[in-house]
Amino acid sequence: MRFGIISTAKIAREDVIPGIQKSDHAVTAVSSRSRDRASEVAEALGIDSAFGDYETMFAEGDIDAVYNPLPNALHAEWSQRAADHGLDVLCEKPLTVDTAQAADLFDYCADRDVALMEAFMYQFHPRTRRAREIVEDELGEVHTVDASFKFPLSDPGDIRLDPALAGGSLLDVGCYAVSAARGFLGEPDRAFAHSRDSRDSGVDTNLSGVLSYDDGRVASVSCGLDGPDRDYYRVETDDGWLEAPNCFGPDHDQSVSLTYSVGGREVTETFDPVDHYRLQVEAFADAVESGETPPIDRAETLGNMRALDALARSADTGEPVGIATPG
Repeated sequence: MRFGIISTAKIAREDVIPGIQKSDHAVTAVSSRSRDRASEVAEALGIDSAFGDYETMFAEGDIDAVYNPLPNALHAEWSQRAADHGLDVLCEKPLTVDTAQAADLFDYCADRDVALMEAFMYQFHPRTRRAREIVEDELGEVHTVDASFKFPLSDPGDIRLDPALAGGSLLDVGCYAVSAARGFLGEPDRAFAHSRDSRDSGVDTNLSGVLSYDDGRVASVSCGLDGPDRDYYRVETDDGWLEAPNCFGPDHDQSVSLTYSVGGREVTETFDPVDHYRLQVEAFADAVESGETPPIDRAETLGNMRALDALARSADTGEPVGIATPG
């Protein structure tokens, strides 16, 4: 699969483009609002073609698919424009700014017979799959999940602090904590949250919330753009627990671990370094080439977006918000 990259965003330059280049697939074009910037990145990363606007790359680039790491508020528009050219789309998380827009984007891409997948790279790390396997097969019933992703954002001009671009900690990193909780507990029934805007920026720079279930199970999720790094999930069951530190964004050359306890026995499993961006790209391309639905599908993305929407509404209103199960 030949990828064209929309923009020269840091995540594209440092993570996704190298991940693609390590695979059997290729990055054949990159585009930017500045042709000079696109050319600079293309030369640095060994990419054949550079374009000074996205639309021209869609029309003229030697590409089969695009990777879209634009600011959140631009994901839907430019993914749709790529689909108009018959290009499959791998779009950075969160797929869109809310559930309704995400559903519309899936419909739009389906109508144009192109594949669409939300880029949630941590789900392709072997540790994530192993953690879910352990909880499913070796531990008892889950009753509590605690998941958190926080980091210090130092640049006051960062796009993640811009409400016009759908910034804020919930959409940027809280989506990981929600995804992890849902991965162990399924779809929640209610959400309750509080948020804080420590920069007077118009977006949440910190948010803490609870996702609750009618049967009494609960997940606590937190996210933030202030304070020290915090990146983990912990699962509590009737007979034990599992915990994974540095679970969402380990470096490509970093080994990671998880620890679980059951029946008085504590076990730590270690995982060799792996590029989960490469694994994500390979899973997406394999699905497209085989005509299958990409592994992060409509149901998974919309499930996550519904929980994010409910947390955001609760933080705005100060009241619990129900999460409707789709009919």
